[in-house]
Amino acid sequence: MPQGDKSSYTDKQKRQAEHIEKSYEKKGVSHDEAEKRAWATVNKQDGGGKKSGSGRGK
Repeated sequence: MPQGDKSSYTDKQKRQAEHIEKSYEKKGVSHDEAEKRAWATVNKQDGGGKKSGSGRGK
């Protein structure tokens, strides 16, 4: 998977990142920087892309 590929994220994570990105842009942050910050926030909250298997987070 190439760097920057968002295919491993769930639809919910993609929606969250889009919402966060828009809020940063409203504050005057550039589009590229807002996108980077949004995905960094999603990664921090969820630890990256899709997770499978029982017992995750234990």
